[in-house]
Amino acid sequence: MPNEPHDLNSSELRDRAVRAARGLEPFDVLIVGGTLVDVATSEMRPADIGLVGPLIASVHAAATRTDAGQTIDASGRCIAPGFIDTHMHVESSMVTPRRYAETVVPQGTTTVCWDPHEIGNVAGLGGIRWALEETRQLPLRFLTLAPSCVPSAPELELAGAEFRAGEMTTMLSWPEITGVAEVMNMRGVLERSEPMRGIVEAGLASGKRVCGHARGLEGAELQAFASAGIQSDHEITSGEDLLAKLRAGLTIELRGSHDYVLPGVIEALKKLPHLPQTLTVCTDDVFPDDLVRDGAMSSVLRRLIGYGMNPIDAIRAATLNAAMWLNRYDLGLIAPGRRADIVILSDLEKIVVDRVYASGAEVARDGRLIAGADRPSTDAYRDTVKLEKLSAADFAIALPGMTEARVNTVVSPRFTKWGEAVVGTDAGKLVLPDNMLLMAVIHRHGRKDPSPVIGILEDWGHWRGALATTISHDSHNLTVFGRDPEDMAAAANAVIDAGGGMATAAAGKVTAVLPLPVCGLLSDAPAQEVADDFARLRAAADSIADWMPPIRTFKAVVGASLACNPGPHVTDLGLTDGTTREIRPLLAASQN
Repeated sequence: MPNEPHDLNSSELRDRAVRAARGLEPFDVLIVGGTLVDVATSEMRPADIGLVGPLIASVHAAATRTDAGQTIDASGRCIAPGFIDTHMHVESSMVTPRRYAETVVPQGTTTVCWDPHEIGNVAGLGGIRWALEETRQLPLRFLTLAPSCVPSAPELELAGAEFRAGEMTTMLSWPEITGVAEVMNMRGVLERSEPMRGIVEAGLASGKRVCGHARGLEGAELQAFASAGIQSDHEITSGEDLLAKLRAGLTIELRGSHDYVLPGVIEALKKLPHLPQTLTVCTDDVFPDDLVRDGAMSSVLRRLIGYGMNPIDAIRAATLNAAMWLNRYDLGLIAPGRRADIVILSDLEKIVVDRVYASGAEVARDGRLIAGADRPSTDAYRDTVKLEKLSAADFAIALPGMTEARVNTVVSPRFTKWGEAVVGTDAGKLVLPDNMLLMAVIHRHGRKDPSPVIGILEDWGHWRGALATTISHDSHNLTVFGRDPEDMAAAANAVIDAGGGMATAAAGKVTAVLPLPVCGLLSDAPAQEVADDFARLRAAADSIADWMPPIRTFKAVVGASLACNPGPHVTDLGLTDGTTREIRPLLAASQN
């Protein structure tokens, strides 16, 4: 198994485990006095657990064995399998893989399924190779997927690279790659267009998983999406959406990043006679301050339980169900013959983690990593923002000879829709009404003219400054939001100077900067330091945009150019529509 620190199929290891289970030799580690969370039977039962190297050798009646090199007293605690995050993006937490591992392993996560499509969109195949290298020798198991959508919407955006069937076949040939990452180009799949048909077929031919992104699909289109060979989805929007996708046979990676969906999902699950085996749990996207303060998988489980999900069901979805979806029969269960990924909890419902074992070795205790993430990050991909400084004039919309203009607008941040509005001018330049905002996208990968493409957002609240970011799903071009060109230029130039990241500006001056110099997406600073910087940026953004809480502001801005999703989005190629695949001009057709 690639990237595993220990081979469970060693005859010598199995020989030792059999002898220890029979009492013919001592265990290496014996965990005693705890209550087992048995996700196979839904029991909570007293049991002691004997480990031999990375293997669980025995799960037996309490207080029947004492022979071990080391004995761990778990009295008053629950013992569960290590948590498995079935879909996530390290990049959303804005730290390198080793910094991510330092943070989530003490929270009980021992395995993650990483889709590094943000890195792929910036750095191509070389970036994916770098990502794989960065996951080695860490206490966190990375099951890395091959990005399927680089870019997410071909012909509607231009990223730093482009992956077609040939690149997908190459990645799937690498033993570290465990499947095809979320297929986001839904229209391409449904219309059987190239390159999506070739990408999906390469995944199916490899025998590895083909993961999906089925946002907004229902009825015949949902059935067709699954018929194309897509096997999973995490884009759940409601309880009914969840049930429809379960009934379509998709494995659900229930994500914690959209908390408002979870209560309805749990109510829908209560309508079923039992927890579906095809329900798993994932984080998808976790910002750095949320990661450090609330946790990743631990936070999702805590909230699921708090919203009324049975704790054993929640743990099962995050362990055994996940392992079965991943075809990893060594994971997900505290049972003899399985890998010793173990979490000891002092509070099951609140997911309070005391100790964590990965492949039989204690790697975290009392919220701190104690082993395994000391390898440095490589100094690579720190020159990916290929832009010269911008001026205020770059963000002004000139309408010479016009006293007013009818423009196409993008209405609402969550489920976007087209709008039209009449705007006035002053000295030949557009003047925005109070309920409108400029969004500029600047190609930053050096593959086309970097002149800003500017769209108008409607009903995005009231802004008194600007925000710029190179985290802009999924082509990660430089994206700038604001009303005043001076503010927009100041924020954009701060990001360019930092080599990528985020910045805010007001009254023509920069008010906060979050440097993310690796691919313009990541920092190798400790997660707490990145979290503190991001929190300061949140506060600065909150001071310039008073229309919604900061967390929603950031979710909106980093996803505002996600061109594969239904409805209109602004990209570096224009005002695009993920449903119709059209590109509209700023001036509405009815202008004429």
